[in-house]
Amino acid sequence: MSDHNFDLVILGSGSGGYAAALRSAQLGMSVALIERDKLGGTCLHRGCIPTKALLHSAEVADVTRESAMFGVNATFQSIDMTQVNKYRDSIIDKLYKGLTGLVSSKSITFVQGEGRLTGPKTVTVNGENYTGKNVILATGSNTRTLGIEIGGRVITSDQALQMDFVPSKVAVLGGGVIGVEFASIWRSFGAEVVIIEGFDRLVPNEDPAISKVLERAYRKRGIEFKLGNKFKTVSQNESGVQVELENGDQITADILLVAVGRGPNATGFGFEEQGVQMDRGWVLTNERLQTNLPGVYAVGDIVPGLQLAHRGFMQGIFVAEEIAGLKPMKVDEMGIPRVTYCEPEIASVGLTEAQAREKYGSESVSTYEYNLAGNGKSNILGTAGIVKLVRQINGPVVGFHMIGSRAGEQIGEAQLIVNWEAHPEDVAPHIHAHPTMNEAIGEAHLAIAGKPLHAHA
Repeated sequence: MSDHNFDLVILGSGSGGYAAALRSAQLGMSVALIERDKLGGTCLHRGCIPTKALLHSAEVADVTRESAMFGVNATFQSIDMTQVNKYRDSIIDKLYKGLTGLVSSKSITFVQGEGRLTGPKTVTVNGENYTGKNVILATGSNTRTLGIEIGGRVITSDQALQMDFVPSKVAVLGGGVIGVEFASIWRSFGAEVVIIEGFDRLVPNEDPAISKVLERAYRKRGIEFKLGNKFKTVSQNESGVQVELENGDQITADILLVAVGRGPNATGFGFEEQGVQMDRGWVLTNERLQTNLPGVYAVGDIVPGLQLAHRGFMQGIFVAEEIAGLKPMKVDEMGIPRVTYCEPEIASVGLTEAQAREKYGSESVSTYEYNLAGNGKSNILGTAGIVKLVRQINGPVVGFHMIGSRAGEQIGEAQLIVNWEAHPEDVAPHIHAHPTMNEAIGEAHLAIAGKPLHAHA
């Protein structure tokens, strides 16, 4: 068995792992990047990118159906899943080739194989030992199933992304991010959709005002949902899948998508055996992302917190700079932007109203909701929605919540406002181009600063 020594060994090449590798190489370190699958991890191959490609195909389908109202004579005929998947794969392949070329152009040793932590700073893969002065654990996440057996008509997002047909009716277990995104895709493709959510509202991690608008939009789109009900049993036969809820309701569909979130993919890699402190499968770190073992760090979905590709990406850069002694500013969990790419889209950053009132006291918080009905571009796009701001009275904006078509494209300014602790009075004088969705941010800040124009105070 050969030994290979590096400044840094990284286990996992998803968003967190490859970002750490690129930044470390940039800082002059020798790097080994170990991956059992393909460079880029879940996000590129089975997550963010393929789902957003499908969502774009879904948007094109909706626009085609509605083209007559815009004066364009077009006829929607059908969804060609072979071509949809070909389009999706072309996006993945292009990004994969770009990332592969980028990594190979740096002083990064990419090792493909099943890696395992066999020493405090050693990863063994393909019978070879890779030892680093520092190690980053970045093994990502996997799909939760709540004990439901996956197979046949019962699928997860992994299988949903590979489907070569559009089912007539789909049941979606889970009304969080993954569930509402796939519900949006399938409805646009022409399927009947019913969402089953154990909490009393869709997207329960978002501000309730956002849930309310999404539920209204989904009703209008013909998407059914059962809220405040958990599943009791799941069964399937040749004709379909049956879901029984705890209240006795029975739901029958062609396919059941189990979309109850993702869990840390951190067991079976030797972490526990080497003494890495863990809790229910999560790898525990301090605020500098170091585990209890000196020189061993963890980033991304295996670290408790938001499971978002851009969080892992930023954490990877952070740890690379931390190892290099640059003393980077820690990644603030509440300052991470969140986007759900359903139709209408959801974008948020910072605290919900309830979280802000709990943190600062109810009397110290004010909120404002700006309705997109007053926004010119929103009317052109035909989208309904709101911008909700949460601020400390006489203080900064601490929460931004938006729902509407293409809302995700507005989160950049929103995260600057929240993370730089801007007061509404600081934002209000800035000119927002007309007519844009971005104007809604300006209008909302004018209103909460006490000088509404197209809005009511």
